[in-house]
Amino acid sequence: MAVLTVRNLPDAVHRALRVRAAHHGRSTEAEIRDILEKAALPAERLKLGSLMSSIAREAGALTDDEAAHFSELRDQTPAEPMRFE
Repeated sequence: MAVLTVRNLPDAVHRALRVRAAHHGRSTEAEIRDILEKAALPAERLKLGSLMSSIAREAGALTDDEAAHFSELRDQTPAEPMRFE
């Protein structure tokens, strides 16, 4: 885990963090970790897989004929192993 030092933090901010931490029943350090985690990794962030899934749902599913057509277009040639000669 990384260690972070915050310099020149105003006394009023430090006091507010201590009060907030006490209100949540945890240490000031734990409170700051929670604040930073929520700011850096918000729950509402959209992940790539979820985005792609939602686009596919909006576009509608492929029919069997469409899926077969894509299979016909796909290159079926087996891949050649790499050579390092």
